[in-house]
Amino acid sequence: MMRDTERAGPVGSLRFLVFSASLRSGSLNTTLANLAAEIIKSQGGDVDLGSMSDFDTPSYNADVEQADGFPPGAEELRQRLELCDAFVIASPEHNGSVPGLLKNLIDWVSRYRPQPFNERHCLLLSASPSMVGGNRGLWALRVPLEHLGARVYPDMFSLAQAHNAFDDHGHLTNEQLHVRFESTIVNFMDLVEASTHYPCIKRAWVEFLGEHPDPAIDRVDDHDPRQLRVPHG
Repeated sequence: MMRDTERAGPVGSLRFLVFSASLRSGSLNTTLANLAAEIIKSQGGDVDLGSMSDFDTPSYNADVEQADGFPPGAEELRQRLELCDAFVIASPEHNGSVPGLLKNLIDWVSRYRPQPFNERHCLLLSASPSMVGGNRGLWALRVPLEHLGARVYPDMFSLAQAHNAFDDHGHLTNEQLHVRFESTIVNFMDLVEASTHYPCIKRAWVEFLGEHPDPAIDRVDDHDPRQLRVPHG
């Protein structure tokens, strides 16, 4: 059930990759990712809803990469990142940090050139039965993503006591929490729309390996997302 939050402008043809970093059946983070996807769709965005099982990868090994190339799971994420304007990850917290399978996936995909995380906007979410909602894991997750040039949205959303937070339809039962969650999604979409259609905004970000986008100030419409990215070397 969507409520009163609405975006200020049209989202155009923006595409968002949304996935949960959990393999567990009945995962709270998967429920949160599904809710995020529902809100994005309700606000006019296109959603590619993924699953961590889509991106299954063996432990990173440079010898394997050199001999056999990239595993299918890494190639899958690379392709889907390149087809989106932004991505959303709902991630569990494992021992106060990033789940190992997600960090391993990032390590694999970081080896591609051009770097698919670079310049892409990212929103981080978490859900946990704990009182901090998995927030420590999100702070740890920011580090590799920002190192790779991803534009991680400052306002992360962590759902505490998440085992009691959802109704049978996967919606948040607390009205104030839902409004805050929906507002976080909507504000993120507004930023992605502005950055995509007004490339001059990219000047405010530090790019991976020191790349700098062209300082265009005119609105860009009907684009292929890849056309606005600065090519690597």
